[in-house]
Amino acid sequence: MEPFLADAVAALAALAAAALSLITIVAHITATKMPNFHRHEEEKFFVNAEGKKESIPSIHDPPTKELSVVVPSYNEEDRLPLMMDEALDYLEKRQKRDPAFTYEVIVVDDGSKDQTAKVAMKYCKKYGSDKVRVLTLVKNRGKGGAVRMGVFSCRGGKILMADADGATKFADIEKVEEGLRNLQPWPDQMAIACGSRAHLEQDSIAQRSYFRTLLMYGFHFLVWFLCVKEIRDTQCGFKLLTREAASRTFSSLHIERWAFDVELLYIAQRLKIPIAEVAVNWTEIEGSKLVPFWSWLQMGRDLLFIRLRYLTGAWRLETSKSN
Repeated sequence: MEPFLADAVAALAALAAAALSLITIVAHITATKMPNFHRHEEEKFFVNAEGKKESIPSIHDPPTKELSVVVPSYNEEDRLPLMMDEALDYLEKRQKRDPAFTYEVIVVDDGSKDQTAKVAMKYCKKYGSDKVRVLTLVKNRGKGGAVRMGVFSCRGGKILMADADGATKFADIEKVEEGLRNLQPWPDQMAIACGSRAHLEQDSIAQRSYFRTLLMYGFHFLVWFLCVKEIRDTQCGFKLLTREAASRTFSSLHIERWAFDVELLYIAQRLKIPIAEVAVNWTEIEGSKLVPFWSWLQMGRDLLFIRLRYLTGAWRLETSKSN
């Protein structure tokens, strides 16, 4: 019996090694060598409050605003107004308290099929196109692709990623700003502060099914095991980056859909960019585009491919400037 078990274990180990080798080969040969930075002609300008076209600035230009807020939006006509009202109310009050504070909000319409762009343009007309800009993508790129296009089009010295559902209380930007400041001195002017829901984990488990809880733990384990070990919540959409950190990380980003946050932080760790994790107030908002099983499955595949493609050299960190 013992020789049989030993043979079975050896056979399973050989099968697992063969499967991993095959996956590694597939990950390597299917990898796109460099991220896709192509802009369609229609994406090289935005329409201002007067209806005129204006060229889009570049992340490589010197900053002219203190803060840029990038809001990726796909079919968000219903949820976007609440987020924009809260964000702009905060930003306007802050500017009144401190006239030196300057900001812009960039809504990136990620190929929406509803009236997202039209809803966003109402804010552009109300506050002016110097404060609110709408970047409309020709086709859906995914959340990571939309954020990257917004980042590459911003003017802020600091760049905040914020979800269109408004799940994170916008005033908590002050917490992530403090987290960013506490990382000083910033090496090469690079630092990142991540909003985190890790402190809310036990409450969320109580409200989830066992299956979704199992998926969550499985995803967290894969993130820790394969990519990012120091950040407990990689998926919170509330992240603040210095301009240089945003430029360097997004220039190397390959993943354009849900797992892009993980690759972003993996790149940051590889570049030795300091990262802070800061607890924020977060409320689950109905209408998520995440399909529990299939989205988690896709993200699990992406996590494995991130690790294998960087490990085999199929993907490399970008050092040249891209726009």
